[in-house]
Amino acid sequence: MTDPVDPTPEPGPEAPVEPEAEPAPLLTLRDGLPPVIDTPPALADYCRLLAAGSGPVAIDAERASGYRYSNRAYLVQLRREGAGTALVDPIGLDMAPLQEALAGTEWILHAATQDLPCLAEIGLHPDALFDTELAGRLLGHPRVGLATLVETVLGFRMKKEHSAVDWSTRPLPAPWLEYAALDVEVLAELREALGRELDEAGKAEWARQEFDHLRFFEPTPRVDAWRRTSGMHRVRGRRGLGAVRELWTTRDELAEQRDVTPGRIIPDAAIVAAAQALPEDRAALLATKGFHGRGAERYSSKWVAALRKVAELEERDLPTRSPRGDGPPLPRAWAEKDPVAARRLVIAREAMAALAEQHHLPVENLLTPDFLRRTLWTPPSSRVPEQLATEVDAALTALGARRWQVDLTGPVIVDAILRGDEEPPAAPAEVESD
Repeated sequence: MTDPVDPTPEPGPEAPVEPEAEPAPLLTLRDGLPPVIDTPPALADYCRLLAAGSGPVAIDAERASGYRYSNRAYLVQLRREGAGTALVDPIGLDMAPLQEALAGTEWILHAATQDLPCLAEIGLHPDALFDTELAGRLLGHPRVGLATLVETVLGFRMKKEHSAVDWSTRPLPAPWLEYAALDVEVLAELREALGRELDEAGKAEWARQEFDHLRFFEPTPRVDAWRRTSGMHRVRGRRGLGAVRELWTTRDELAEQRDVTPGRIIPDAAIVAAAQALPEDRAALLATKGFHGRGAERYSSKWVAALRKVAELEERDLPTRSPRGDGPPLPRAWAEKDPVAARRLVIAREAMAALAEQHHLPVENLLTPDFLRRTLWTPPSSRVPEQLATEVDAALTALGARRWQVDLTGPVIVDAILRGDEEPPAAPAEVESD
């Protein structure tokens, strides 16, 4: 009897173990944590330093999103070479001296569209700016959050554990203030590094046009915002939709009065539950499964009044499922409504995706998707290529496209319009088999 064969192979030379990569060093404040500026004399002192400093100014703002109804800034952070970092509490301060000190400087912001509205609300407006998030997008960085860009471009890790705190809290805890100060600590270095990348990629002029356009950014007014109520698709009938609208509007008014986020009064789920059940009195409302929240009982009379108002509306005054818009229909409906326009859109989308890949940037940064759809749904009338190109140029410019975007995408859109008008080749007839 032979011994059983051991299936385990003889140990060979061990493969070298790759050493784990050293984690990036944690970003810290090089000058320590400055005191909060919350008096006019302290603000005046920093403004003198700021005006005497050199180079661009890194700016950030903290809001109380998720806690407050308003979008106001509860803390403004600034840093400039020669002036250091400042943490300014804008509540109750006249910010005119700060705007004067910032005159003629370039602001560095990350995700400028988030901060510009609340900074404008306190009287701060840029003469020039550089948006590090947008620069990252134009350069094709796959992730453009501030912490990610700081780590990948500059090699530092950032603390992000206080990003969702209530910045309306007073006094602000020191760890929160340190987190806020770190947001502007290396923005100038990040701007310099990304600026070099833009130059090397031939995209510096694109970025300049984008940043200049951003200076005048204003949030798009919300139209029919109640239609974004989570779970509204479960509501049936126009009267149910009317209930969502009235309950949402009532909640929004209460939230604005109290300056709290609407979801802290009643959640969207409660609005949907009441719109499904359509209770007729307070007892039935409070007994509705799913109707809950801090303000469910406290404001029960207002909810009942809103539901009674809906019950008394004429059918013609109730909202429809799909509101009429001023733009083209949803793309999925194009093939049925206008097959030629649908062909244009297919051709253009394929070409735009290829163009975006060629230039290493997201397709939505190549051209705002709504601009593309509007131009293709109602294109210029001319089909003479040169004239059509001129008219497409004018249409895109009127919509707000920047010159670099028009130059790159205009030929793609012209080609899609001309090719979309052509009848597609007929499918070959099937030959019946014997």
